[in-house]
Order: sequence, then C-alpha cells, then structure tokens
Amino acid sequence: MTTRPTLQLTVDCAEPERLAAFWATALGYHVEPPPAPFATWRAYWLDQGAPEEELGVGDCSDSVVDPDGAGPRIWFQQAPEAKAVKNRLHLDLGVSGGRGVPFATRKERVLAEVARLESAGATRSCLADAEDSGSFSVLMRDPEGNEFCVH
Repeated sequence: MTTRPTLQLTVDCAEPERLAAFWATALGYHVEPPPAPFATWRAYWLDQGAPEEELGVGDCSDSVVDPDGAGPRIWFQQAPEAKAVKNRLHLDLGVSGGRGVPFATRKERVLAEVARLESAGATRSCLADAEDSGSFSVLMRDPEGNEFCVH
C-alpha cells in the first residue's frame, strides 16, 4: 500500500523570517513553533548537528502552518540569488466570496484585503477589473517581489 504524500510549499528567498511573518499574516497562518523543548528553531537545528554557518541570522523561524491543519506548511528557504523573473507558480487568495456575491461587494472585499496586505508589506502591481465578465482581481507582490493574486 502506498502512502499519500504530504504537501509543503517551499519559497526561495533572501530573508526567510521576514517572509514567514508576512505570509503568516496574509494567510491567517502561524509562524511554526520549534519542537519542544527548544526555545528557538536555531537551538533545535544546532542540537541536530546543523552547522552554524548554514543557519543564517535570526532564530530560524522560517516556516508557517495552518492553525487548523488544513492548509500546507510553507517553508521559506534562504537562497543566495535574488528573484530575477516572474514566478512560475503563485498563490491566489480568494476573499471575494465567489460569483454568488454581487460584483460591488466582491470588489469591496478584495480592495479591503489588498489594503490589509499593503499594510503588512505587500505592494499592488496590477488591477484586473472586468465587471462585464464578473471578474475582479489584484496582482500583488510580497515583500521580496513574489507575485500573488487577490480575488
């Protein structure tokens, strides 16, 4: 019998702790606490034999988890190179309530979420407003420039 794989999303980035904090806020996730009895992830990884020079700076709080356990764990992995091109994979955050909700209400909900995410460090990139087709979304970038959509 085969076991079903678990899903973890991994995001290469320059500042893992910063992105983990942003995406925890954006998704309603929590920064993943270190395993007991360790006070920090750094202490845990050092105990496991990870070399100090591989741990970067900070306490290594570089992953976020869904508090309900339904969504995937997201790990922010420090990478030496900067983001250079458009993402091949991006997250879509659905906050409008879907097509059963009046267009004006969906647009209001999306713009409220966009404002909340901007206050958390995201930037607005592009607006797609097509009332005739019932579509409204905003392309945004997280603090390191990774694209995501709010619809």
